[in-house]
Amino acid sequence: MKLILAILLAMSLATSAAARPFVIGHRGASGERPEHTIAAYTLAFDQGADFIEPDVVPTKDHQLVARHENEISGTTDVAEHPEFANRRTTKTIDGQTLTGWFTENFTLAELKTLRARERLPQLRPANAAYADERIVTLDELIALAKSRGKGVVAEIKHSSYFASIGLPLEAKLVETFARHGWTRAEDPIWIESFEVQNLKVLRQATKLKLVQLLEEKGAPADGGAKSYAAMITPAGLKAIAAYADGIGPAKALIFPRDGEGHLLPPTSLVADAHAAGLKVIVWTFRAENVFLPAELRDGADPRAHGKAGEEVRMFARQGIDGLFTDFPGAAVEALSSPLP
Repeated sequence: MKLILAILLAMSLATSAAARPFVIGHRGASGERPEHTIAAYTLAFDQGADFIEPDVVPTKDHQLVARHENEISGTTDVAEHPEFANRRTTKTIDGQTLTGWFTENFTLAELKTLRARERLPQLRPANAAYADERIVTLDELIALAKSRGKGVVAEIKHSSYFASIGLPLEAKLVETFARHGWTRAEDPIWIESFEVQNLKVLRQATKLKLVQLLEEKGAPADGGAKSYAAMITPAGLKAIAAYADGIGPAKALIFPRDGEGHLLPPTSLVADAHAAGLKVIVWTFRAENVFLPAELRDGADPRAHGKAGEEVRMFARQGIDGLFTDFPGAAVEALSSPLP
């Protein structure tokens, strides 16, 4: 009897481990290092992340680099370079007017002379100490991931905009992964986008896994769907399943919050997506109080870390398949024991 109980316990633990959502270092371990830097990506893998996630934008000479946005005044020291003062300009991207410096106005060699800066220095002041990190290319990140036996989740930024200025991302992205030997559905690669039409084009061009990203509100910038709300209905999920392998919903689409930040009962999105044959990869888990539901905050300081591990486990119990986090080490720890 004791042997049978031991076997059943081992099977239970194995099942729990197998069911653990995979952990994606969102722009690396960006809660502890400046985002989209080798320091952040390396730390993410050191902390046990299964994947790293770069946002991909192009340079003037059509090289792919990792930046949160193509406007880089807040994430680099470009404003401190007098030789680039005349590159400052104003553009309208996805309906938003922005003034600053843009990656598509620089060659890769020029971008490599810049240094990355912490995007949220008031929230994460310790990250400002890492002031010598260079802009990183997708090729460099792929090499890092392969050296660790891990994977990459690449987000295509502003697809329609870049296509309109002659710097389309999709074919270049597939070509880059292929150059490193990643072409198959089983390879540790996901390509994601908030737009729709580019994913449909990619479905015909690659076997790599695709993810339709979903905002809490609004609609895809390319007009590929009426609204994100329509996309999370059973009919909308069935349509997504025709061209993508998974969805990447905002956390609030699974656990909504009221006006005071308190949790509301979970929606049926995870079950509905699974019924449509789609994986569910949720964004973005962060440790600071300002990002957590009211029930999981620790004190009143928005910068203080709350009960982020409990939030991760709460979502894991809903059956999600993966999660994006700025603190991969904390997520890995939260998922290290069986879920009740």
